[in-house]
Amino acid sequence: MIEDLVREDYSCMADEEKNSGDDPVAAKRKIDEALEVLTALGFPRPQINERSALTLLALLDLGPTTPWSDAQQPLRGVTPVMKFMETRYGKKYAPNTRETVRRQTMHQFLATGLVVLNPDEPSRPINSGKTVYQVEASALKLLRTYGTAAWPQNLKAYLASIETLKKRYAQAREMARIPITVQGKVITLSPGGQNVLVEKILDEFASRFLHDGVPLYIGDTDAKFAYFNEAGLTALGVTVDPHGKMPDIIIHHVKKNWLVLIEAVTSHGPINPKRQAELKALFAGSRAGIVYVTAFLSRQAMAQYLPEISWETEVWVADAPDHLIHFNGERFLGPY
Repeated sequence: MIEDLVREDYSCMADEEKNSGDDPVAAKRKIDEALEVLTALGFPRPQINERSALTLLALLDLGPTTPWSDAQQPLRGVTPVMKFMETRYGKKYAPNTRETVRRQTMHQFLATGLVVLNPDEPSRPINSGKTVYQVEASALKLLRTYGTAAWPQNLKAYLASIETLKKRYAQAREMARIPITVQGKVITLSPGGQNVLVEKILDEFASRFLHDGVPLYIGDTDAKFAYFNEAGLTALGVTVDPHGKMPDIIIHHVKKNWLVLIEAVTSHGPINPKRQAELKALFAGSRAGIVYVTAFLSRQAMAQYLPEISWETEVWVADAPDHLIHFNGERFLGPY
């Protein structure tokens, strides 16, 4: 469905580009208007920039000559948004700018309630390639009145209601989150994808194979450090580099003094030789033996990654929770 929407999105943009033609004067005027809108909505100075203005215009499907009254609310991911910037406004950003658009523009739009995330499928993980954003309905209604006599009064009413809107959407997102208990403390993970598997690893893998295991780190798709026992890792000789690519879960098997590094595979790959080398470097100071585990939701999901899995690692599959698959080496489930 999303792929069809994206293809349709690109097709519509191409048709509109042919119809509207290149009009740099109109393009600059529309960008300036979008900057004025962002300022009126109270965005902080770092978000009052051309990138954010173009992102807003893309989410409203507003070309240089399209009136604000015709604003729409298509479902668009970051890549289609950047394509819109290029085809309609001639602003081509480098591919590595995609993360900047997501983190420094989309996140702020989400935080203020201007846009909503994955309204078509709220359980979709935020790091999914199918992630889409949509302008919130009351914001769309307001923005369609920009430049009219009704704008000042509508803006005032919208700003007065925005906290209520933000709370409403925050509550909806919170209700969809996955609650897990770690060392007697309840934390929540963002819904869907990888975190469904993370929950199974903690509930089913750890209880079967790491009976006295103490979780020291749990990552999340929208918050890298969902749970982090820094003191526990430090006591084992591990100093975490905040820029290092952490495994999804770290559990200390106290009785055997193993540090079990677990990757939960749903959209990203398993512990292959390259990833294993990265983890060895990241945990080089560990006084506990290192065990590498790749986890999958099903054997079918594992099958596509079989050629990549590194030797001297373990594989656990959630649909056969009582079993481990051992990749070579002289011992079963242990450090080397």
